[in-house]
Amino acid sequence: MTFPSKPATRPANPRFSPGPTRKHPGWSLQNLEDAALGRNHRSKAAVAKLKLAIDRTREILRVPADYKIAIVPGSDTGAVEMAMWTMLGKQGVDVFAWENFGKDWVIDAVEQLKLDDLNVHVGDYGELPDFNQAKPDRDVVFTWNGTTSGVRVPNCDWMPEDRDNIVICDATSAAFAQELDWPKLDVVTYSWQKVMGGEAAHGMLIISPRAQKRLETFTPAWPVPKVFRMSSNGKLDEGLFQGSTINTPSLLCVEDYLDALDWAEEIGGLDALHARADSNAKIIYDWIEASDWAEPLCKNDAERSNTGVCLVFKDQSVDGAALQARMLELLAENEAGLDCGAYRTAPPGLRIWTGGTIEADDLKALIQWADWAYATARAEMMEDGAARKAG
Repeated sequence: MTFPSKPATRPANPRFSPGPTRKHPGWSLQNLEDAALGRNHRSKAAVAKLKLAIDRTREILRVPADYKIAIVPGSDTGAVEMAMWTMLGKQGVDVFAWENFGKDWVIDAVEQLKLDDLNVHVGDYGELPDFNQAKPDRDVVFTWNGTTSGVRVPNCDWMPEDRDNIVICDATSAAFAQELDWPKLDVVTYSWQKVMGGEAAHGMLIISPRAQKRLETFTPAWPVPKVFRMSSNGKLDEGLFQGSTINTPSLLCVEDYLDALDWAEEIGGLDALHARADSNAKIIYDWIEASDWAEPLCKNDAERSNTGVCLVFKDQSVDGAALQARMLELLAENEAGLDCGAYRTAPPGLRIWTGGTIEADDLKALIQWADWAYATARAEMMEDGAARKAG
């Protein structure tokens, strides 16, 4: 059996992980030499760094002036759960999920908080649930962009302007890559290690005036862990939103995040980040469209993610899991593509990160190697099958 020849060009950087994502072009440890290492995180120098991270976030993300921003423990997960544990329970709740991480919030609502008045709306991988089920008098929890399914919410038109609820949005792989509808969102969360390629363990929590009021006027029926508390005796913890974190942050990670924000500003800010993600994703979707072996997991073009592009195999007669595993081995062995497999509970295929820190030339090289890896893995499987049949 004849096997295909390897492509001539490899990606300069083969990292295509959906999180932690690739560092921005030009990143170096030397960029972090000004970190406030060895300082108490409540010292003037450390708090100034933390406050700078908050202020630069507001500037780059264009967060409204009356929204508050905090750096919180536990990455995006911690930020979402802080909001759920402290704000839900006052009225009915609708949770919308269509991929693995969104379903985590369903588990929290059903099994942990045990919310009495709860509606759960779940979509299959590659599809959105029916957001028309959202009601203006019921709180909402949803994920803007599904990294494990390649599906995003195109907008918030499904939520009316005139509403009396809290909308909690997990935006960890959408922030810095997709346009967020701030007036429709009361809680926005993300983590540094996603779109900006920062280091893990730190979450960002952004809350609207409506959410601030909920925190000051509502007390949940359940105990709230210390790391989730944002208010006391009806008063918001203002220090939290000025850089006085609940627990000890890594000041090296803070410096790394600041470095990523500086890079974002240098290339043109949020508009440039959006444009890079859009153009990167187009490279992959155009390739998939022309492919004889791959198709997008998300069939609706308007709902396709521009950060985590997910593809599946057209040929459903093969062992997709084995085919994926062998392709990933071939890509890794040749340093052509790392960490780009489908999520473990998603249909077999590839998941390629296309956020703003990825270079277009690397994606163009990767897709040639993906074609080679598929053809090689498929030929190996056919040869092995023929040998077993002959034996």
